[in-house]
Amino acid sequence: MPRVIAGQAGSVPLFSPDGRLTRPTSDKAKGALFSILSGRMPVSGFLDLYAGSGQIGLEAASRGCQDIVLVEKAAAAVRCIQQNLTKTGLTETCNVIQNSCASACRRLVREERQFSIIFMDPPYQIARREVETLAPLITRLLRPDGLLIVEQNSSDESLPFVMNLQRSRRCQYGVAMLSFYQAETA
Repeated sequence: MPRVIAGQAGSVPLFSPDGRLTRPTSDKAKGALFSILSGRMPVSGFLDLYAGSGQIGLEAASRGCQDIVLVEKAAAAVRCIQQNLTKTGLTETCNVIQNSCASACRRLVREERQFSIIFMDPPYQIARREVETLAPLITRLLRPDGLLIVEQNSSDESLPFVMNLQRSRRCQYGVAMLSFYQAETA
């Protein structure tokens, strides 16, 4: 069962959808992710794509991030996100969009939104395709000094570039691989 690790809602267990609809990020990978991000936290503008139970966005909110958008298409997962927002008391800092990530990203681009951190955790079997498909939108949604983080299966090769974003770091945690991308430095 996923949980919030630290911050305002630390140790609160989270609801997750039944079945194989989502694959929660392990506590080990989540803890490592937020340890790596600790120098950037808290931020304003955190986009959680393929949010599942919402645990990554909720972890960011619990640690003081503001203006968090969680995107999830599956109705059962969105219900869990809403329950988790209520359970953690983090409803004021998070906005949930129930839609495909492509549609949600197009909407956010039209609204001229930008984010300091974009976390993307698509189903492992389509991760590379989804990154490549959404790359033009993601690069428009990411602030110039922002960070894109992609979770994928550790047995799959991560892309060295996502358009103008260069992979700066890769970390493996069991079957999960976290790849970090940022704008190329001159």
